[in-house]
Amino acid sequence: MRVAPYYRRPSWQRFFAGMAIGAVISWCIFVYIFGEWQERYSLEIRTQKATITELTKEKEIWQEEFKKLNQENEELLTVQEIIVKIDDAAVDKYKLDLYSLYETEDKIKEDINMLMGKDIDTVAKSTELTKRIISNKTHTLNGKRYRVKITEMIIFTTITIKVELMLD
Repeated sequence: MRVAPYYRRPSWQRFFAGMAIGAVISWCIFVYIFGEWQERYSLEIRTQKATITELTKEKEIWQEEFKKLNQENEELLTVQEIIVKIDDAAVDKYKLDLYSLYETEDKIKEDINMLMGKDIDTVAKSTELTKRIISNKTHTLNGKRYRVKITEMIIFTTITIKVELMLD
């Protein structure tokens, strides 16, 4: 077998030279276009990564603020403090000292201490029970027995109860 003598004909030589030059030019065009696409896509990926990290940080900040607000709202919706005040008329009427009044207020607080930390809705539903707990107890001050009558009861995060002392 022998190789055809195409190398002697100028038309075939031009055809093969054109193919070689065309292959080189097309390869250069391909490399240029592929490089442009890669650059564009890498830039797009970088901007998307930056946007994702920014949005993730922003989301974390919002979640932290949301948790804080939920916690604050939860604290606002539970009983935080109980205040009991005895009417000042009892001091003048029964000639009681301030220490015994303070002790009585403290005993009443201890009686309804189970309301601490409960949600306001539950406490509001059990106001009758709370009134009965306070009213049905007798307190001994200076050798005399006194009953407590609730004159005012305010239920919020702080339960404020104003009571009046009466002889039993």
